[in-house]
Amino acid sequence: MKPLFLFLTAVCLAALHNTASAQILNPKKLLERKANKVIEKKTDQAIDSLFDKKEKPAENKEVKKEEPAEKPDAQKEETQAGEPAKAVPVFQSFSKYDFIPGSKVIFYDDFSQDNVGDFPALWNTNGSAEVVTTNLYPGHWMKFQGTKTIWTDELLSLPDNYTIEFDIIPAKGEDGNMDGYMVRLIQANNPKAWDAGAVPGKAGFTFGVEYFGRPYYRTYINGEEGQGLGLTGFTDDKTKYQKENQKYHIAIWVQKSRVRLYADENKLVDLPKAFPLASVKLDRLRFEQGAALVSNVRIAVGAPDMRNKLMTEGKIVSYGIYFDVNKDQVKPQSYPSLKEIAAILKENPEIKITIVGHTDADGADASNLDLSGRRAAAVKNELVKSFGIEASRMETTGKGESQPVAPNDKPANKALNRRVEFIKN
Repeated sequence: MKPLFLFLTAVCLAALHNTASAQILNPKKLLERKANKVIEKKTDQAIDSLFDKKEKPAENKEVKKEEPAEKPDAQKEETQAGEPAKAVPVFQSFSKYDFIPGSKVIFYDDFSQDNVGDFPALWNTNGSAEVVTTNLYPGHWMKFQGTKTIWTDELLSLPDNYTIEFDIIPAKGEDGNMDGYMVRLIQANNPKAWDAGAVPGKAGFTFGVEYFGRPYYRTYINGEEGQGLGLTGFTDDKTKYQKENQKYHIAIWVQKSRVRLYADENKLVDLPKAFPLASVKLDRLRFEQGAALVSNVRIAVGAPDMRNKLMTEGKIVSYGIYFDVNKDQVKPQSYPSLKEIAAILKENPEIKITIVGHTDADGADASNLDLSGRRAAAVKNELVKSFGIEASRMETTGKGESQPVAPNDKPANKALNRRVEFIKN
């Protein structure tokens, strides 16, 4: 046993001697080896630290609960700064949204007829504004900034029942921060120029957004007869505050003395007696006092009696079903119009219909024909999916630009041609 022990000891001493000799003879390799060990040790420590943070909560700190995964149908836009914007509301979130746009367009401007950089032809101003494009939202937009006013050049002939819609994007003011904006619907004193003052014209309805995003409203009637009849209010729900570089769809519904206003799916204003005097006849739309981009301004008369039209005339022409440019996805703002169609079909289960999509003449004929067919199919799909209408009761087809109801010569007429029809079979 002793000889074996001596032999092993001799082998180990020889190995140590050789290693030491090699290190002494190769100092460069020795330094490299030490450096590698230091790197390996730090790497191991970093990895261990990373896993420790993931697996073990820090002491004396509250452990945050995991956020629920976002629903797949909550689509997102991006702001111009490239940051995530508000989630686009899904279709069902509009179930309490009751706005139905008027059917006969009396004013429409998407600024497509104006050159970028120009002041828009259908408007007037005591300051300035220009037509622009954006990197996020398609089409032309009228951009204004500062304390000046932009108004519809011609007075509007508005009946007792009408709707006003537009898209708006709050923007940076002259100081580089969001500046808010103001929209007025007034009864003008001067048909050829603007009316100055904090309460311009004979009467008016004001909707505005403050620089920090809070919406507000005001009504007024000037003169002795209007004293004490003005109304004011704010929307203090911060979920309804507006943000810079995000697009909002504003809809105003006037029915005699009643005024309702919606921002996307939210009803912000409902004033049953906004204008209790018969002498109030609002006739001019204005944008002012802040910074924003505006487009797709649509003013139309009344809401159609869909039931009567389908039963007696055999056809409903709807302008309340919305799509983005060149897209076939039904937008959530379409909910009230589709709900009305679905109610008629449920009350009359024997009726079958054909859904017909129509476009204006912009773009290639073949593309418009294909787009109109896909839009009609998308409408059918929503009636089946969201309202439970049997698919077998509905056929779809697209006519593209082949059946215009107005010349495709200006934005207002093109807006009339972009429509969805429901025809009783």
